[in-house]
Amino acid sequence: MPAARESLLDAAYLALRRRSWSAVRMVDVAAVAGVSRQTLYNEFGSKDGLARALVRREADGYLAGAERVLAGPADPRERLLALAEWTASAARANPLVRAMLTGCWSERLPSPTLSAVPSTSAVPAQRRADGPLPSPSDFVALVRDRAVAAIAGPGAVKGDVGELTRSCELAVRLSLSCVTAPPAEGGVAELMRFTWPRQAR
Repeated sequence: MPAARESLLDAAYLALRRRSWSAVRMVDVAAVAGVSRQTLYNEFGSKDGLARALVRREADGYLAGAERVLAGPADPRERLLALAEWTASAARANPLVRAMLTGCWSERLPSPTLSAVPSTSAVPAQRRADGPLPSPSDFVALVRDRAVAAIAGPGAVKGDVGELTRSCELAVRLSLSCVTAPPAEGGVAELMRFTWPRQAR
């Protein structure tokens, strides 16, 4: 039931944009998605299950966007600058992405535990959502490793990418700092052009 699941997640996200998570009602989410409340419970198990699935989907969406910008045709430095811009814009546009990247969950948002929860769901996507969710430090490692793989290419030897790994981690950490304290003018990439480590130029 992937289509119904996506519709329900879309409806939950829309509801979250309009009101705090504590005020979001399962019956309203089901109605907006055009399915029964029982279908909602069959898919997610509970409101907490829905919250975990929503957070997992937004995390996956952020990481997929990071991979898209890293696959661009630009030189390595421009790819990392595009990654920084993507991170800042995704966090501005999506309060769940911002909370996941910073670890700052406001009272308006669901605040699922990052550790895995017991899952009895027969739905594979829900079993995955019930697994561990990424922490801010997990995102640093996940995005850094994607950046290294995209820039170094498939034939790179691990020992040869140490400096690249450090540069990619610095780029990710700088972009995350711009999520919590946006630059006054010029954008994230413009700021990073002046703070870039010499070896990455």
